[in-house]
Amino acid sequence: MIKVLLAEDMHMVRGALVALLNLESDIEVVAEVSSGDQILPAAKAAHPDVAVIDIDLPGKDGLSAAIEIHESLPDCHTLILTSLGRPGTVRRALDAKVNGFLLKDAPSDKLANAVRSVAIGRRVIDSELALAAWETDDCPLTPREVEILGLAAKGRTVSDIASELFLSAGTVRNYLASVVTKLNARNRVHAIRIATEAEWL
Repeated sequence: MIKVLLAEDMHMVRGALVALLNLESDIEVVAEVSSGDQILPAAKAAHPDVAVIDIDLPGKDGLSAAIEIHESLPDCHTLILTSLGRPGTVRRALDAKVNGFLLKDAPSDKLANAVRSVAIGRRVIDSELALAAWETDDCPLTPREVEILGLAAKGRTVSDIASELFLSAGTVRNYLASVVTKLNARNRVHAIRIATEAEWL
């Protein structure tokens, strides 16, 4: 019997996933939690074989919790379940040493099979997501350019950014022009959208 811990903050979704997994003859949900900071204590108490974790949880995000499990309970494998299929998210999940990454809208039988595969040490990553993650370029911007673009994304003007970072307005404009060029963007707003979608901001 594969013992599963399920971490999902939406009550109805969690109930549906628990019911779905408990229908399988070889899978039993032994613990369910609704926030990220409950995951490690629950895992230590229940000793699950697999922790199925939503990436976006209150208290502590799912990836941080997965890292804690990897360090504290190496025998417990982790499967990230998420509605966020962006390549940057997948790369962060791979960096966090999770064993699986599955979209919430995947067919129900795919979840059970993913749990079984992860339980025996296999890695389960949606093939299209994995390919997109490997093909995604690293951020071409310098830390300073990211910082300035991030402030611009929050609605700060050039003069606001200049005074906040103790730079001249001309220097800030030069940084923003460099960002637009590096990202092959049409303008500053387009650059912000590109960087946001790539999860560089």
